[in-house]
Formats: sequence, structure tokens, C-alpha cells
Amino acid sequence: MGAWELLLVGVVMLLGLCGVLVPGVPGSWLVWAAVAWWAVQDTRTTAWGVLVGSTVLMLVAQAVRWQLPPRRLRHSGATRRMALYAGLGSVVGFCLVPVVGSVPGFVGGIYLAERVRLGGHGEAVASTRTALRAGGWSVLVEWCACLLVAGAWLGTVLWG
Repeated sequence: MGAWELLLVGVVMLLGLCGVLVPGVPGSWLVWAAVAWWAVQDTRTTAWGVLVGSTVLMLVAQAVRWQLPPRRLRHSGATRRMALYAGLGSVVGFCLVPVVGSVPGFVGGIYLAERVRLGGHGEAVASTRTALRAGGWSVLVEWCACLLVAGAWLGTVLWG
């Protein structure tokens, strides 16, 4: 597989990761589809292993999401800025402490967005709790699954 095809797969994954944070966009399915397309094009066994692992992980993430309350983030006052901060915080946490750091980074990003918006610590903590109860946990589960899939793909591409 050439460099342009790998770049295209990476761009689709990036769009999928952004789509997880935007309601109504099938972000996790875009990430999975990018891995599936890459695995079909790549003839190595590791590519198929990543595809199988990604499929299982995405199905488990969907099952967990169905057990959580439905997304009602817009009604709780969640903004696009909050989603951006949560996503960036999660990526930073994921890079600092691989995999596990994504969760505190996500929650910290929501807190930071609310701290900037509201100004006080108490109000930001209360607003963060409200956002997480209103569907933030569901977004976090889907986001972490997509990050793991994208990380597995990137690791396989770089280190083969």
C-alpha cells in the first residue's frame, strides 16, 4: 500500500475521531471502515489481526454504550468548545499515559472548558458532572475505542 493510500486512511480516521465528538456523525464507523479498507488492501496477517481486534473492540464499545444513558448533551448545555477541549484533553492524556490517560484527559478537558466559560471551580465541577451524566460517558466510551483502533493501526503501519 502506497503512502497516499495510507494518508487517505489516516485522514478518514481523523474525520471519524472528530465525528465521535459531533452528534449525528457516525465517527466510530468511519474509523472502523478506514481500518477495514486498509486491511483489505494490505496482505499482511497483522493487518487482518488489527481489523479483527478493531471489530471486536467496536462491538464491545457499542454494547457498553447501550447500557449507558442516551446522549442528551445539547440539553445539558454542552458546547462545541467543550467537545473540542474534551477531545484535545483526551488525546494529550492518551499520549502522556498511553490508553489509560485518555479518560482523565477527557474529563479534564470538559472541566477546563467549563472553568473558562463559568470562571469558578465549583461551578465548573458541577457543570462537568452534569455533562458526564447527560451522555459524556457514552461519548468517552466511543472516543476511547476509536483512539485505541487508530493507535493500533498507526502502530502497525509504523512498526509493521
